[in-house]
Amino acid sequence: MSNQNVDNAPLAANAKRLLWAGFWAIFAAGVGFAVRGGIFDNWGKEFGFTATQLGAIGGAGFTGFCFGIIIGGLIVDKIGYSKLVWAAFAFHVISAFVTFAASTPENAFQMLTIGMFIFALANGVLEAVANPLVATLFPKQRTHYLNILHASWPAGLIAGSAVGWILDDKMQVGWKIQLALYLIPTLAYGLMFLGQHMPKSEAAQKGAKFSEMFKDVGLLGAAVACYLLANFASGPLAALFGVASFPDSVGYAVAGVLMVAVGIVTKFSLGSVLLFFLFIAHALIGAVELGTDGWIQNITGNLFTSEQGKFLFIWTSVIMFSLRFSAHWIETKLKLSPIALLLVCSIFGVVGLQLASVMQTFTMALVALGIYAVGKTFFWPTMLAVVGDRYPRSGAVAMSVMGGIGMMSAGLIGGPGLGYSKDRYAAETLQKTDPAAYETVKAASPSKFFFLEPVYAIDGTKLAAAKEAVAAKTATPAQQAIFAADQKGDRLTLKADSFIPAAMALIFLAIMIYFKSIGGYRVVKIEEQDAKS
Repeated sequence: MSNQNVDNAPLAANAKRLLWAGFWAIFAAGVGFAVRGGIFDNWGKEFGFTATQLGAIGGAGFTGFCFGIIIGGLIVDKIGYSKLVWAAFAFHVISAFVTFAASTPENAFQMLTIGMFIFALANGVLEAVANPLVATLFPKQRTHYLNILHASWPAGLIAGSAVGWILDDKMQVGWKIQLALYLIPTLAYGLMFLGQHMPKSEAAQKGAKFSEMFKDVGLLGAAVACYLLANFASGPLAALFGVASFPDSVGYAVAGVLMVAVGIVTKFSLGSVLLFFLFIAHALIGAVELGTDGWIQNITGNLFTSEQGKFLFIWTSVIMFSLRFSAHWIETKLKLSPIALLLVCSIFGVVGLQLASVMQTFTMALVALGIYAVGKTFFWPTMLAVVGDRYPRSGAVAMSVMGGIGMMSAGLIGGPGLGYSKDRYAAETLQKTDPAAYETVKAASPSKFFFLEPVYAIDGTKLAAAKEAVAAKTATPAQQAIFAADQKGDRLTLKADSFIPAAMALIFLAIMIYFKSIGGYRVVKIEEQDAKS
């Protein structure tokens, strides 16, 4: 292995192969995610799920990621990248068999939730490998190569959506066959990683202790992660065991134990205030980017047609895929710092979602969602690059905690929150336009989301029947009202969603002002961090 690093040369001779191995690994995750988003309607029709229940299942496809990336990030420098790669490979295969066990309304929710959790666990473990590995291999061009690595995500979304378009809409192939196709790129990344030597992170090479790597995260950063974990322990964790919920005290106890553990490991270091705000921003990114992506095919399919919904999802994914190869050009030619790029993207996200909430034509949808796609393109990889640039001592730890926070937020806030919004706005609209129809189609159990008021949503099976009747032009007035209420709920959901990137823009503006006050954004060397400690 060559250990030279001249100008922009990679750290190792096999750097490009490892980059593309990581690309295929995240590509597999994108394929599974896109196919899952396209078969939400299949699950709702077959098992009678509400949007909130579907959001909870989709949420498990994020929360498992959190455990995979955080635990993987904590141990990757101790056990090596290869062992984690093969653990992820096994999890990907196991998740398929568990998901396919869903066969009846009685067992479907639990099996789908567990299957999605294991699938996400595999994805998280892989990113615990890929993110620090690429940041280590290309230390002078982290933003550029991390964006290339994560171009695999929209590439997987494109492939998964195309598969759904053909197999679901055209050929009406069963959802289990569609979902199984992510195993093909799973085999590809296994072969790409096979037999490859992988270098350790800069911090690990310099012999940094785990307590030193975790010091920058500290109690402040741990508080963000523990808040999300507390909510996971009292809610979605129960679903994995087939229980409606655990007492809130269970979540608080888990969070308390973890906070004490972090305090002991870091000698009760407060951690970096800047990193604390980056973690909060990344929680918002997870909610708006991945939460929206999990629902956008369903929403646009409702507002237009199922085929147009899939095309629009492919359209936004193509934009993301293309632009992620131009991050280096934007950074060098337009002279935008990573933080400035994140601020601009947040503004695009607000504008795109606001326009999407009022789109009436397919052309307008292309414009609105195109703007939104430009906004979300650089969020995730650029945030990872900022952590790599500013906190080299943290090695894989801070990156993994950040990725875990983003995915946990998507699973607890983004996916379920948008599902709850759809349920709430649609139900409220139908109550106003046709109260009698609402009484005949409302679900038996209420949809809940954090501290917000529970709502009795429109039953998934009855909603699907109304949609089919409208498409066949045989709908009754009540079914017409149900369909219209569902569309209104989708529009109001997109509007509410736009407030998340608005909050992100304020955070990034504040961070820009901070960097301006200290002389501007720059890459920090590990020796500088050690000198300040």
